[in-house]
Amino acid sequence: MRFLIITLGCAKNEVDSDRMRALLLADGLEETSDVAEADVAIVNTCSFLASATEESVEATLSLAEERAEGVRALPIVMCGCVPSRYGDALAAELPEVAAFVRAEDEDGIAGVVREVLGLSAGEKDALPETLRTVEGTSAFVKISEGCDRFCTFCAIPYIRGRYHSRPADEIVSEVRSLMAGGVREVVLIGQDTGVWGSDLGEGDTLAALLREVAAAVRPFGGWVRVLYLQPEGMTDELIATIRDVPEVLPYIDIPIQHCSARVLRAMGRSGSPEELRALFSRLRSEIPGMVLRTTGMAGFPGETDEEADELYDFIAEEEFDYCSVFSYSQEEGTAAARMEGQVDEAVKLERTQRLVDLTEQLGFAATASHVGERVRVIVDGVEEAEDGPELIGHAWFQAPDSDGAVHIPFGEAAVGDIVTVDLVDSFCYELVGELVGEGE
Repeated sequence: MRFLIITLGCAKNEVDSDRMRALLLADGLEETSDVAEADVAIVNTCSFLASATEESVEATLSLAEERAEGVRALPIVMCGCVPSRYGDALAAELPEVAAFVRAEDEDGIAGVVREVLGLSAGEKDALPETLRTVEGTSAFVKISEGCDRFCTFCAIPYIRGRYHSRPADEIVSEVRSLMAGGVREVVLIGQDTGVWGSDLGEGDTLAALLREVAAAVRPFGGWVRVLYLQPEGMTDELIATIRDVPEVLPYIDIPIQHCSARVLRAMGRSGSPEELRALFSRLRSEIPGMVLRTTGMAGFPGETDEEADELYDFIAEEEFDYCSVFSYSQEEGTAAARMEGQVDEAVKLERTQRLVDLTEQLGFAATASHVGERVRVIVDGVEEAEDGPELIGHAWFQAPDSDGAVHIPFGEAAVGDIVTVDLVDSFCYELVGELVGEGE
C-alpha cells in the first residue's frame, strides 16, 4: 500500500510530516509523490491564519475532486492544526475526509491508516530510534511543542496546547542520526525556543542545549541554527553561547511583531522601542558580524497611523538583514478578534505593502553587502540555468527555505558538500559565487 503526504504551513509541520512518514514506512507502507498511485492521502494542515485554514481545506477538497473524477479510490486523512483547532465539528463539515487526526495524536498515524484502508493491525516491531527520513543537507528539529505566551492575536496555544520541552537526550540523539545520514545543518525550532528547558530541571536552558547539539555536529563539520527567539529569551548565557561556540551560527531570529509599547501591551507582549533598541545594540556589539531577522505585523486592532509610522521608522533605523511582514488576521477564538478598532482591510494592506517595500530594500542591500566575502556554503542541489547546470546552496547567513540562495557555476562539488566560495554578485536576495580551489 502506498501513501501520499501533502504538508502545508510552517517548518514545524514539515517535521511532523517527516515523523509520520517514518512511522508509516516502519509499518511497511511505501511512499509515493503521485496522487494517481496513492492508496491513501495524508494532508498535514495549517490553521495559524484563516487563510491557512482555507488553503488546507481547499487542498483536501482538491484531492476529493480528483477521487470523484476517477483518478483513484483515495481515502483522505486530515492531520495537524485544522483538526486540533476545530475538532469534532469537522466530520459534518468535511464528509469527504475518512479520518481526522489531531496534532497530539499523530504518532498513531499508522493505526489510523490501516483502519482507513481496511487492513489488519500491523506487527508491533521495534521502531527506529529516530523517526526521521530527511535526505537533504539541512533538517529542522523541533525542540518544543505548544506555547504559553497567549499573544492576543495568536491561536497557537489553543491549537498546540501549553508549552512543553523535548528532553535534551532525545533531541541530541535525533541530531546525531540526522548528521550520520548526511545532514550538515540542523535548525532548531519551536513556538518559543528561548524558554526551552524552563519546564525541565535546573540547568536545562537553550544555551546548554545548543552546546550539546554543537558537540554532536562537530565531528561532521556541521552547523547549528536556532529560530524564533523572543526578546525575553536573549539571556547573557545564550548570547555568550552564540558568540563563543563556532558551530552555532550568529544568525538571530527575534520576532518583534511591533515596537510601540501600547500596541505590544494590547498584543499581550512586553517591551518598548527603547528596550528593543538596547537589545539589538547589545547583540551587535557582543556578536560582531551577526545577522538579524525579525517579523513585523501591520494593522493590529487600534493601531493608529502614528503607530504604523513608528513601526516603519523603527525597522528602517534598525536595518534588519531579513524581515517578514504580516497583515493582522482576525482569528476566531483569539482575544484580539473581539477587540474594538479593527483596522479596515484596505488600510491594513496599504500599511503591509509599505513595510514590505521597506524590508525588501533593506534586505536586498544586506544581501549585496556580502559581495566580496569568502564564505562557506552548503550545497543543497543542482538546477538547470540558462548557461547550463549550476550548484544551489546557502551560506551561514541564509536560513534554508527563507533567505535566498547562493548560485555557483557547476564544478567539483556534490550535494551535501560544504565548499568555500567567493561571492561575486547579488540580485535581490540571491548571490552568485565562485568555487575556491584547494590551496587558493
